[in-house]
Amino acid sequence: MRIGIRTAISALVLTSIVVSAVGVHLLWWRTAQRVSQTLADTINDQIVSAVGDELQSITTEAKSSLTAVRTLLVEKVFEEHDAKKREFVFLSQLQSQPTISWVAFAWPDGSFFAGHKLGDSGIEMLEISGDRKLRIDQYEFTANNDIRLKTSRVEDTKYAVADLEWFRAAMQSGDEHWSTLTTHPSGERLAAALAAPIDIDQKRAGVLAIIIELTRVSNFLSQLTVGKSAGAFILDRDGGVVASPDANADELNALKTDHPLFPVAVDAMRHAGSAYDPGSGEAFHAQVTRDGRAYQAVLTPISFPGWSLVTVVPESEFLGPVQATIRHLLIGLAVLIVFAGLLSAWLAQRLIAAPLIKVVGEIRHVERFDLDKVERHPSHLAEIENLSSAIGDMAQGLAAFKKYIPADLVKRLISDGTGARLGGAVRPMSVMFIDLAGFTGMSERLGDHIIPLLSRYFDAVSARIQEQGGTIDKFIGDAVMAFWGAPAANPDHAVDCCRAALACQRAMEEAGLADDRGETVKIRIGVNSGDMLVGNIGSEVRLNYTVIGDAVNIASRLESINKVYGSTIIIGPETRKAAGDRIVVRELDRLAVYGRAGGLQIYELLAIAGELSGGPDWVKSYEAGLAAWRAGDFAAAIGAFEQAIGLRAQDAASSLMIERCKQQIANPASEEWDGTTVARTK
Repeated sequence: MRIGIRTAISALVLTSIVVSAVGVHLLWWRTAQRVSQTLADTINDQIVSAVGDELQSITTEAKSSLTAVRTLLVEKVFEEHDAKKREFVFLSQLQSQPTISWVAFAWPDGSFFAGHKLGDSGIEMLEISGDRKLRIDQYEFTANNDIRLKTSRVEDTKYAVADLEWFRAAMQSGDEHWSTLTTHPSGERLAAALAAPIDIDQKRAGVLAIIIELTRVSNFLSQLTVGKSAGAFILDRDGGVVASPDANADELNALKTDHPLFPVAVDAMRHAGSAYDPGSGEAFHAQVTRDGRAYQAVLTPISFPGWSLVTVVPESEFLGPVQATIRHLLIGLAVLIVFAGLLSAWLAQRLIAAPLIKVVGEIRHVERFDLDKVERHPSHLAEIENLSSAIGDMAQGLAAFKKYIPADLVKRLISDGTGARLGGAVRPMSVMFIDLAGFTGMSERLGDHIIPLLSRYFDAVSARIQEQGGTIDKFIGDAVMAFWGAPAANPDHAVDCCRAALACQRAMEEAGLADDRGETVKIRIGVNSGDMLVGNIGSEVRLNYTVIGDAVNIASRLESINKVYGSTIIIGPETRKAAGDRIVVRELDRLAVYGRAGGLQIYELLAIAGELSGGPDWVKSYEAGLAAWRAGDFAAAIGAFEQAIGLRAQDAASSLMIERCKQQIANPASEEWDGTTVARTK
């Protein structure tokens, strides 16, 4: 016989509730209100004092650094254009002031120089000159606390210091000025800036700024120890996060708002509404209930306009005195409720707890996407059995989607807490495109009979991609798109992608697939590496975890270029550079792919190093011909290409280059010709 869960719970706990609730409840909530308010005020006062001291320390350090550097510039101890001394002064300030993130100087013409702290591991120097190029020199600390140059690069930038409030306000006001900002040359990060104009010989030389990224404040908040589980947060007028406890937050690590009390603080700020004015200087008390738990929150204005310190304390933390009072009352009631309690506990364990523990275990399997481990559990309670059946049905339904989405990708996103939200990040990755040669003709001839052939083809290449740690992005007709380096970072993404490409080539040869004419089905593969934007891209109603960017477009073009050179796998220059001597290739050409003006070196992937004993002789002959072609010695190039054909028996790329040489001999190109081939189609 099955009974409803509501009836079961009511029968089990009714006796205990009736005896104890009336006598305890009134005393509990009255005492709880007084104690919670008193302790919340005490905790809030301690936190406000600590945060105030920290903000005062930060502003003091900022003003000290500004004064020091400003004095050195005004007194001409060093010139603002003296790069060596300027870099030394900025570096010394970053090392001596732990809360400072940036020391920056901007000239009226928009030129910019700054020192930027990279957490506790290093420092970078950034310079933007008049040509709008951003130079970044990154330094790391040695064991002796010295610094040494780690990397140096130059890149285009859209950063315009003249558009920023701290620069404009300082140029116009002529005095020190505090402001907030989010835009930096290296990215977006909330920060506070103290800026002041620099006048030398009564002439405005530029603006000096000391910038504190607010992740430093978040790091400080994580170090506050007030109560057992209280939390302190700094929010703006709209409840947006300014700082939240995060021990790992610094200039390298973005703030994570995963503190369990953060949603409570936001609720308190938003529910306060017009009743709380951050500009009034008066604290505001609020009681927030979330997920069935009560919290005391205090909103206190702080020195920065519009910012508030929000302290949140669970009421359960400071109900000790109340619980002590209740404990004395319960002694008298214990005799009356012990029998009912024991009976209820035994029945609850047998009828509810044990089945629910099993059901929760199955929910955990679903949460981790381990759908094949989900089991159904019978129960005397109809609701629990229905819940177990519903979980089993849900797991069965979700299991069907494994064929549509990568299960490993879903597990990774769940474990990272990323979820299905719009957003992404730029990472160094490798991407591969695979296509069937002659698919258009085959599909026209075979119609829906092409599906079994496609299925075998997709099975063969998909298995090889996954064996090498690749993520299959999508199937586009007969094309397969896969990438390496996300969601899990992979420093060997280029080599693994090359291994997968060669494995796919072998798999198709071993499968022996043939079309309706009995001809062997062949594939073409394009591989490229570089910085790509990877993440959840799409709309609010439909997302795709994918990669986009110029490096991806080049890989797609390289796949189709195979048909020109008669090759199977073409890789881009960044893949060649990243893989290095771990792969065996031959350089095919310098090609300007469709849609790009500049040429790039393209290579035919032949094998993984060790699978071949050095490069074949025909590769050396071909590359000798390629060198002669670029030097304009077309007769020598033809001889080298013919030698490559003789050594290999046939080589479509060599035959193509011979034809090009003959065309150049018959119709010489202009003096500007540099040997670059321009692709006219995709």
